[in-house]
Amino acid sequence: MEEDLCYRQEYSLKGGEFARAGEVSRRIKDLLKELGLDVQVVRRAAIASFEAEMNVIMYAFQGTVRLAVTPADVTIIVDDHGPGIPDIELAMTEGYSTATREMRELGFGAGMGLPNIKRNADVFRIVSEPGRGTRLEMTFARDGRPS
Repeated sequence: MEEDLCYRQEYSLKGGEFARAGEVSRRIKDLLKELGLDVQVVRRAAIASFEAEMNVIMYAFQGTVRLAVTPADVTIIVDDHGPGIPDIELAMTEGYSTATREMRELGFGAGMGLPNIKRNADVFRIVSEPGRGTRLEMTFARDGRPS
């Protein structure tokens, strides 16, 4: 419910901006700490948001990260405008990566991004349309129980 909302923030990302990699997830982590959330919730949300941020920077043209904190949970939604994911099941396989050689040389592209997001979120949804983009929805229960 809107009246239960504690905090809402939106961040923009641009594909290819490796020099700014991690800025958004760091801001989310700092904000959640300032709000006094449980350290484990902060840690899991920071890991998942970093992985999602990197996927936008690595593969999409641009993206938006939306954060909502309520008394019950933390929700992070990442929408990108990029090539989309033709085979989500394959993309969710640990170790599978479509990273370029250049991305790997920068230390990215181990194929753990989506699996790490799923492992850290209490609720995870992914929807993708090839040629249009991808939406990731991650929810973290503030009391440690899935919402």
